[in-house]
Amino acid sequence: MELLNNDFQVLPREFYRRHPALVAPELLNKVLLRNDGRCARIVEVEAYAGSEDPAAHSFRGKTARNASMFGPPGHLYVYFTYGMHWGSNAVCGEVGEGVGVLLRAAEPLHNLELMYAARSAAKRPTDLASGPGKLSQAFGLNRDFDGADLVLGDRGIVIACDGTPPPDSPVVGPRVGISKAVDTPWRWTVAGSPFVSNAPISTRR
Repeated sequence: MELLNNDFQVLPREFYRRHPALVAPELLNKVLLRNDGRCARIVEVEAYAGSEDPAAHSFRGKTARNASMFGPPGHLYVYFTYGMHWGSNAVCGEVGEGVGVLLRAAEPLHNLELMYAARSAAKRPTDLASGPGKLSQAFGLNRDFDGADLVLGDRGIVIACDGTPPPDSPVVGPRVGISKAVDTPWRWTVAGSPFVSNAPISTRR
């Protein structure tokens, strides 16, 4: 993959093989990479924990829509929402658990021109990936990427580390866009980042 060199180490599968509330804050400052050179630093995430989490798509079990969430860790679960947007999640835990981390926002780093081409409404870098739908659109992620292997990069997308550690003191708070478990503090952001989403609290997910 373009840009994938000694400066970027793809996260191993064992990284994801944990509870999503452990994985999520450690995904902050990791980088999302596509094989066309699009690259962005993850600055906002949310954890969703399957059968223990009423807000998770997987709470009531496996369906055709969420099947990838029940698959091996280190894959993508991509879902359609609001009738117009795609959300992208890193699958965590063990096969059958249905847990993952929603990639909510990222700071664009490389090949921004391709992101602007994918997001014609964006007028500045902070508009490109400051929300889950924007992030997916900026990286061209749709249903075709559901189940993509983030470790092997079988569909040209991985999550890697460039040596930047997760923040020592991320901002922690409740998730947005949900109607259940609304007070669970499973949303993490990089403090002070202008690239995080400013989505209002709502009751749709």
